[in-house]
Amino acid sequence: MRRRRPLARAARALGLAAIALWSLLPIAMMALSSFKADRDIFAVPQRLAFTPTLANYVGLAARWGDFFRGLLNSAIVTAGATLLAVAVSTLAGYAYSRYRGRALTFSAFFLIFIRLLPPIVITLPLFPVVNQLRLNDTHLVLILLYATFFVSLGTIVMRTFIDQIPRELDEAASVDGAGVLQIVGRVILPLCGPGMIAVAVFVIVYAWNEFLFAFIFTTTRAKTAPLVVSEMIGAVEGVEWGVLFAASTLQLLPILIFVVLAQKHLMAGLTAGAVKD
Repeated sequence: MRRRRPLARAARALGLAAIALWSLLPIAMMALSSFKADRDIFAVPQRLAFTPTLANYVGLAARWGDFFRGLLNSAIVTAGATLLAVAVSTLAGYAYSRYRGRALTFSAFFLIFIRLLPPIVITLPLFPVVNQLRLNDTHLVLILLYATFFVSLGTIVMRTFIDQIPRELDEAASVDGAGVLQIVGRVILPLCGPGMIAVAVFVIVYAWNEFLFAFIFTTTRAKTAPLVVSEMIGAVEGVEWGVLFAASTLQLLPILIFVVLAQKHLMAGLTAGAVKD
């Protein structure tokens, strides 16, 4: 047994290193390529030693100003969708945790069923409705779509967190005269902060990188960063790979920093309810 433990640890470490290399190598190559001249990006063999240049970032600012407006649109939409999804998921999670009934059971099944559908199935029937309401090319339509698409998962996560909060706290607050909203605001919210952050991380990562909804429902004013990146790939004059890698790096950087800072709460959201006292 003692001989097997070092081997098991070495195998585990080797496996984790392989997974990390598989995940981080493309990101590192993209970031490094954003500082390379075009002739060095696809050089064979690849050289780790090269002269860094900011020409790609200068070219991005000069020829693709839409990209920075797209980043701003992405930030607005992501912030709005996150706030809405977290608020609705918390209230829905409380309802599913504290109440029972056939309607709630059916709606829980419906939430899971909707989440399993491909986004395109939901998108196409919505287009005439959105067009009739004149919400096309607005931040509002993307905020509503992104929040709606993630409320199902957010509700499940929040229900798991709220299930771990003793019902006796609700009953004590109710005896003191607190209503449902007061119980949620003063008792539940302070205790389920990690769950709300976990839901926020999921929504932020999804909304920041989402392409399909933005492609169908926006054109110019609310166009997000992923759409501009796709335009770079399909440019008539050809793909400027250095500029493309610079744009991809700038789009990835904020979300990467956020996920690293929130990884503790993200793991809490993934493992919530795995262990019962």
